[in-house]
Amino acid sequence: MKQMRMNYLTNTATFKNGKLIDTIGDMKKTGRTILKKGHVVDPKNDVDSIKDVAVIGDTVVEVADEIKAEKGDIIVDCSNLLVVPGLIDMHLHLHDLFEVSSDPIIRGVADGVTMGLSPGAGNTFIAPGLIGAEVDRGVPMNVGVYLGASNVLSTMATTEDLIAFFKGELDPDIAFTKITRNAFSNSTGQLCVGIKDHMGHFLLSDEHLDAVYRICTEAKMMFMSHTQDPNRAEHVVAMGKGRQVHLGHADFAGCGTHGDPVESIQTILELIKKPGVTAEFVTSQLRPGRGSRECMYVPEAAQKIALEALNQGKVKILISDGANDATLKGAGDTRDDVPCIVELADQGILSLKDSVATMTWNVARHFGDVTGRTEFWHEKIGHLGVGAYANITCIDRLDKLATYTFVNGRIAGFENRTVRRAYDAGRLVTTYGMIANTGIGDLAMFAYGK
Repeated sequence: MKQMRMNYLTNTATFKNGKLIDTIGDMKKTGRTILKKGHVVDPKNDVDSIKDVAVIGDTVVEVADEIKAEKGDIIVDCSNLLVVPGLIDMHLHLHDLFEVSSDPIIRGVADGVTMGLSPGAGNTFIAPGLIGAEVDRGVPMNVGVYLGASNVLSTMATTEDLIAFFKGELDPDIAFTKITRNAFSNSTGQLCVGIKDHMGHFLLSDEHLDAVYRICTEAKMMFMSHTQDPNRAEHVVAMGKGRQVHLGHADFAGCGTHGDPVESIQTILELIKKPGVTAEFVTSQLRPGRGSRECMYVPEAAQKIALEALNQGKVKILISDGANDATLKGAGDTRDDVPCIVELADQGILSLKDSVATMTWNVARHFGDVTGRTEFWHEKIGHLGVGAYANITCIDRLDKLATYTFVNGRIAGFENRTVRRAYDAGRLVTTYGMIANTGIGDLAMFAYGK
């Protein structure tokens, strides 16, 4: 007990012998953070055992059975914790639905999410710039946005113009006369991760559906479609003719809002057999409570079909959809992400590695495959190999909560709460990579001399 007390006291400030001593005194810091003795589960690199993980800055530099700690290292005791790649929530609404009752970014980090991609159907060309400005001022999560399909297609630009715009090849004068008169929108609008079609906000014409497919295919972006009405989903997939489309929250069809729950989810599962079609399920609806009675609730028979689809590998990606505190919009919640991953493994529906992969490597691999930008998505994201960004989620399997959330090497979440010190740890996520500073949030304060 005395030794434990002394170990703690060496890390605390004091005033002694007429001298003010900070938390480490004159200790020379090595810059390393070592996660000790955690049960590392890294699906990409086929790791499922007790390991140490060393981080320097924002990068994983070593994974080994034992990494000897040196004076000046930061040591994080991960005994009895699962240490997994940082959770990637590729469908997490971040204030884009007039969310005022909670803070989904702050809550998401506390819940173990290190990357959240926001598919607001109302997101315009300025959305990447707006969220980029928030990154500049400080957010504790890596964040990115999809643009709303109707907003992308409602300008004076042709489909060819839009393809060139998202590829970064459009003449600025054309963008200024055909897309927006906002310089920020025209310079940062390409920094999105994809385009979102949403049958609950608007119904695209066949001509516009084809245009979105063309834009996403040629500019190499994710095309996500809202999946709740199975008949509409069938039409969207048919219009794709084998081109990539990702069916958002596919288990929503099983809620029965647009037909029989069982028949509807079976229709969706038939669609994902087709070339180019993938899908995701919502964590809240896979748990014993079967979703949120506030909004989307899945009958037991439909949930059983969804769980069987996971078990059979038909659907390999899980998402939360958003913050449950918001009236009506509580279709899912990041609070269910970690518990769902643990429960799927505990129930034998998925192996532990496969369950972890649903919100880590499977997402990164899918984005890399769709965009072709594998140097970022496959090498830097979704795993704990050397050279990967140090986005790490440490899970207490017993209480089903995130004990630690590391965002780019910083402790941003601890014991299911956000750590304010890491409010500037997040970055803007694009299909090309992550940006630590866009400059937009700083313009009113300062500019760099060039």
